[in-house]
Amino acid sequence: MNDRPVSPKRRAEDIPLDTTLRPQTLAELEGQELIKNNLRILIEAARGRGEPLDHVLFYGPPGLGKTTLAHICAREMDVGIKVTSGPAIERAGDLAAILTNLRRGDILFVDEVHRLGRAVEEILYPAMEDYALDIIIGKGPSARSIRLKLPRFTVVGATTRLALLTAPLRARFGATYRLGFYSQEAIEAIVHRAARLLAVEMTDEGATLIAQRARGTPRVALRLLRRVRDYAQVRADGRITEPVAETALELLEVDELGLDDIDRRLILAIIEKFGGGPVGLDTLAASLSEEADTIMDVVEPYLLQLGFLDRTARGRVANRRAYEHMGIAYPEKEEPEQPRLL
Repeated sequence: MNDRPVSPKRRAEDIPLDTTLRPQTLAELEGQELIKNNLRILIEAARGRGEPLDHVLFYGPPGLGKTTLAHICAREMDVGIKVTSGPAIERAGDLAAILTNLRRGDILFVDEVHRLGRAVEEILYPAMEDYALDIIIGKGPSARSIRLKLPRFTVVGATTRLALLTAPLRARFGATYRLGFYSQEAIEAIVHRAARLLAVEMTDEGATLIAQRARGTPRVALRLLRRVRDYAQVRADGRITEPVAETALELLEVDELGLDDIDRRLILAIIEKFGGGPVGLDTLAASLSEEADTIMDVVEPYLLQLGFLDRTARGRVANRRAYEHMGIAYPEKEEPEQPRLL
C-alpha cells in the first residue's frame, strides 16, 4: 500500500497542493490564447509606463477562470489583491472601508460585480474614474461633502451576467474580455498539470477521458480528476487509467458528453413533461425544483453549445440531438396538407 502513487499517507500532503492547482502566471495558463495575448500586452504596457493596470472586466460562464485571471494579473503586476463580491458589499461604507485600505497599484477583485447595489455603485464611479472617494458628513442642512483622494488602483470585475451590469459601470472598465469554453487539448493539458501537482500517476488515455467529460470547463475537469483520484486510490492501484476513469465516471453518473444528472433531468423534463417545448424558464425551474438562475447560468450554456436546446421567445425547446442522446424517438412534424386543385 505504501508504494502506491496515491496512498493514505499522501492524503495530508494533497491538502496544500489542492490550493495551488490554479496557474500563477500567464505562461502557466492553458487555453484562452486571445485573452492571454491581450492581457500580456496590457500588463507589459502598464509596467513599461510605471502605471497601475487599467480596469478589467471578465465575463462568461462559471468555472472558466475569471478569478484565476484576476490573481494572475496581480502576480504579473507584482501588486497586492483584495477579493470581495458584489453581494458582500451591502453598504457604501463597506466599499469605502475597502478602498481606503488599498495601496497604489493594488487590485480590487469584485466577483459577481453585476450584483452591486445602486448606492455602492454611485461610490464606485468616481473611485474608478477620478480615484476619489466622496463622503457626506452630517445630515440635513448642515451636511457637507468631502472628497478624499485615493491611490491609483485597479478594479477587476467578474460576472456571468454581463447584461445585468449597468451601462455606466460597464463603461468604466478599460478592457472587457469574454471567456469561452476550453478546447479538448487545453483541458487535457490542465488535467495533466493538476495530476502532477497532486502526485497522481495517470495515463494519457485516462486524462483524455476526463477531459472529454469536463464540458470544456477547467473547474469541472479538476473536480472530476479529484473524484477519479479517490476511486483509483480506493478501488484500484492508485493509477488513473482509461478503464479506471471510465468506471469512476460511471459511478458519478457523468456520461460520454459530460452530462450529469441535472442535465439529463432538464432534457427529460422538456421532452416528457412539456412535449419537447417550448416551455418557460420559470416553469421549467419549478418542475425541477431548481433556481431559474442556476438553470440559466450553470446548466443551459453547455447544452446550448452542444445544440441540445434552443432559447426561443416562447421558451426552451429540445432539439433532435437531445432526443437522440436520450434514446427517445424524435417526433417528426407532420407536413401541412396541401389544398387540392379542382
